[in-house]
Amino acid sequence: MNTLPFLDADAVSRALRPAEAVQVLRDALAGGLAPEHDLRRTAASVASGEFLLMPSQTPSAAGVKVITVAPANPARQLPRIQGVYILFDADTLAPRAVIDGPALTDLRTAAVSVAAVRDVLRARPAPLRAVFYGAGPQAAAHLRTIVDVVGDVASATAVVRNPAALPSGHAFDDVLRAGSPEARERTASAGVIVCATTARVPLFESELVADDAVVIAIGSHEADARELPSALLGRADVIVEDVGTALRESGDVVMAVAEGAITEDSLIPLGPLVRGEAAVRGDRPVVFKSSGMSWEDLVLAEALLGRSPQPGS
Repeated sequence: MNTLPFLDADAVSRALRPAEAVQVLRDALAGGLAPEHDLRRTAASVASGEFLLMPSQTPSAAGVKVITVAPANPARQLPRIQGVYILFDADTLAPRAVIDGPALTDLRTAAVSVAAVRDVLRARPAPLRAVFYGAGPQAAAHLRTIVDVVGDVASATAVVRNPAALPSGHAFDDVLRAGSPEARERTASAGVIVCATTARVPLFESELVADDAVVIAIGSHEADARELPSALLGRADVIVEDVGTALRESGDVVMAVAEGAITEDSLIPLGPLVRGEAAVRGDRPVVFKSSGMSWEDLVLAEALLGRSPQPGS
């Protein structure tokens, strides 16, 4: 009996560089993949948290990510998010591989973000100053991906509620307290701002964001939680993976529409943007609001398996 391949976090890191993951996603969209046809994820509550189930299918594969969210785990010195990805054959639905879920999530979330704003970031004047609200795995993954795709950044600043709690050996040049004058100054001068928090209310005012800044918001996927103020979306080009998904799940978008700051028609879907059928205007901030969609995991899971050494090879 053949052993089902398992790709752990190290195998994921070896198989695909961040820049390669960005290109894999862009190639899938350029080839006609339609995010609006993706299967919806579902959530199921359990006593200690919840399960998130994210299924998807393409002509060549099918898969599902099973992620657990346990809010009490950080106090136990355990990860808040854990899980696995199971990749299946498209026709027989036989399992082909199991992949470390958090490692795949870190890779794909940052890759989707940079896939959406790659051309804008490359067009911005150097040196690029980056500010990260949050300093967890997703913030670090976004820093790695930005550096791999755009080149070295002039500075990478993390803004957190308690700088003293950040362990040594982190990836950032410096760490500032949220709301401090220094954090506000860095935010105002940033070329790219990444929001990767569990905040449910805006992290900063619209006025702090420069007209040529890129803002990536990935922390919330609930209709009543947001990291960005409506006023910022109202003065920005707003990119989303899929309009329908954003209007269901992305509180930053849902509330900005409800408050009249933006309209559904003003949203720029990722697929048409990558294929050159839509474009940003270039005279205002660019916001990418990510929901996190199942097709992204599947496309990268298939690429990871294809680039990983197989047993007996």
